[in-house]
Amino acid sequence: MLDRLGSMLEGVGAEFADIRYEIKRETLIGFTGRELRTIGTNTTDGYVVRVLKNGGFASATVTREEDVPRAIQLALEAAETITATGGKQTLLEDTPVITDTVVPYLDGDPASIPIEEKLRLTAHYNGLLLDQPEIETTNLSYREIGRQKSYVNTEGTAVSEEVVTTNIMGEVIARRGDLIQNIRIAIGGADGFNRLLDRDSEFIERGRLAGRLLDAEPVKGGSYDVVLSPMLAGVFTHEAFGHFSEADIIEDNPSLREKMALGSRLGSDVITIVADSTIPRQIGFYKYDDEGVEVKPVTLMDKGVLTGRLHSRRTAKAFGEAVTGHAVAEDMRYEPIIRMGTIYVEPSEKSFEQLLEELGDGLYLVDGKGGQTAGENFTFGAQYGFIVKKGKLGPMIRDINIMGNLFSTLSSIEAVGNDMELSERGGCGKGQLNIKSALGGPHVLVRDMVVGGV
Repeated sequence: MLDRLGSMLEGVGAEFADIRYEIKRETLIGFTGRELRTIGTNTTDGYVVRVLKNGGFASATVTREEDVPRAIQLALEAAETITATGGKQTLLEDTPVITDTVVPYLDGDPASIPIEEKLRLTAHYNGLLLDQPEIETTNLSYREIGRQKSYVNTEGTAVSEEVVTTNIMGEVIARRGDLIQNIRIAIGGADGFNRLLDRDSEFIERGRLAGRLLDAEPVKGGSYDVVLSPMLAGVFTHEAFGHFSEADIIEDNPSLREKMALGSRLGSDVITIVADSTIPRQIGFYKYDDEGVEVKPVTLMDKGVLTGRLHSRRTAKAFGEAVTGHAVAEDMRYEPIIRMGTIYVEPSEKSFEQLLEELGDGLYLVDGKGGQTAGENFTFGAQYGFIVKKGKLGPMIRDINIMGNLFSTLSSIEAVGNDMELSERGGCGKGQLNIKSALGGPHVLVRDMVVGGV
């Protein structure tokens, strides 16, 4: 396939051109309560062409091989129009020429597992949730996506990589009269079907948690010292900080670009943040991005000081910084944009018990539950939490939101735990869905955080 793609680019009258061909296979099984609402497998494929000519950079997508020449012509015409109308001029950072084929490690290739077995497993876990006390219903899905990507450019790079993700994820909903509470669950990864097996205890625990929330008290709004769980700390890291580390987000925002200048102190000296999509078997793992660039670990913040950011070839050249391999597309319908892979707070020294002791009186808040950002400000939900008195966990609380300013919150992080947890499902909706956008970290102690409640 790589040779065929290379021949399609022969004779392109441009400084640079590339083509990416993908075959995408998706299997989806979904339950609402005990009702099977969807089951099936779908396969699609297509081509994405990009052309750089006289500073104009444009793309086109097609689904048939015979339409690739026309796509190249359309991209050329669009690039020329950009130049003729005074549009943004593009230069690309130089990168090594690479020839490689990457086959994923899979402990149980999902493609070899009958759909009946996937259905049985999903139904089993769904049943475990529904069998817990006071559970009204569930929304639980099995989702499997395989992307066989082949990439070639006119500089000589030719890489092929398959990425496969499998997940069982959704929510369990408890009800008592008019009171409704829910808990989310997600298991999965990029290392095969067998990661999903023998996880009964986690589904039972999440079902029981949903029921326990019916007895929890709503949190009282105010300012609290808090310990964030690894997943909630990960949500903060991804949403509030991580997107500002994507060069295209700040590129045309002078004030934010000034704040996010490399070398700036943005947080306390206990906080280090890393983006690393080279961690084997994790949901965010890949070797090459969708520009054929090898992904590299990036320390975005080192002891509170901004030390790196995420780039495509275009933004690396524009910023005069190193290319990082973070240009990723959802699939063959899209050109790549800058995306986080696996982002996390680096663990430190203190145990969870030590963090609670240092916290004293406050709240322990657990797992993310949606939210939003508006510039530097954020609001995120927590799935549940506990009141902490004198370093000991107390009553369970619910209906929790945390909010604040990114930079003041980073400065208010007082201590970081020695544990580590990474999410087993990815998902980020920056223009395109990125199912390989993972997050996590250790427990984190934050002083004086605003918590919304009753």
